[in-house]
Amino acid sequence: MTDTRLIHTVGAGALEWLWAHRDGFRLEPDVDPEVGFLERFKPVGELALICSVLFREGVAGSRQAELARRLIDHAWRDTLDGGRMLVRGQRTEPISPIPFEVYLPFRELGYSQPEMERAVVLNHRLDSWQAFETRPNRRLAISAFQRRFGLSPQPSESEALRATWLARTPEPWTVEGHIAYDITHCVFHLTDWGENPDGLPPDIADYLATWLPAWIDDWLDLRRWDLLGELLVVDACLPRPTLDEPAWRAFAAAQQPDGAMPAIRTMPEGDEEAVFDIVYHSTLVAAFASVLATSRALTALARAS
Repeated sequence: MTDTRLIHTVGAGALEWLWAHRDGFRLEPDVDPEVGFLERFKPVGELALICSVLFREGVAGSRQAELARRLIDHAWRDTLDGGRMLVRGQRTEPISPIPFEVYLPFRELGYSQPEMERAVVLNHRLDSWQAFETRPNRRLAISAFQRRFGLSPQPSESEALRATWLARTPEPWTVEGHIAYDITHCVFHLTDWGENPDGLPPDIADYLATWLPAWIDDWLDLRRWDLLGELLVVDACLPRPTLDEPAWRAFAAAQQPDGAMPAIRTMPEGDEEAVFDIVYHSTLVAAFASVLATSRALTALARAS
């Protein structure tokens, strides 16, 4: 099993970089509506989700916990203007799930925007919401978020799962990049971002336990650190994680001295905003993988003692 200190160090470095580059979590309120006002909400929602996992697992050091709290406060107060930008986004695209998905982890962390609450409840009554067309793994995500918000998932999570690639447990050698990302997110939603490994149906858990090591090796060879990080999260979501030592050592070695994690091979070049947009996700994933794997490793050590 990988050294827990190595795993922890990856997350600590990632949070330092995210805090230093917190202004990269920015919106573009004046963008042409045809370009997509909601596109820049995605990084903010991902940040909130990862911080919520860090607080939930309780394995972060005091410096990590402090940075995570300051990051989430900054995102809510400065980037989202106390949630008012989410209300604006929901008015701009009433049936888009993005403002709702971004709001939920903030809500679970104790933040509140009453007008957003009302908009969510109202919009989920619309026939157009049920008819909204999206990929199967995204539909599963929306159903899971509805449950967590306290709404009745439409469709149910079990029904949404049936339409996904992973539910069919197909030929494992057909997995490519887009399918692999779909797999990882199905696992995240089925397990509530690692909180409930038993949320994986047994046949899917067995399928992943058998084939995940091969996929990890594939994307390690390609040095696709963003996807490798997500696969390491999937491993930590399994009932019996392996905490693959060669993969974790290579992942840690790819991390930059300032904590940034390149998405593919090496760090990109360019101005600060452009570089942020390329590597923020892989760096968030590094923090996510680190906190979840650290938690699993410490649990395993406690059971063995």
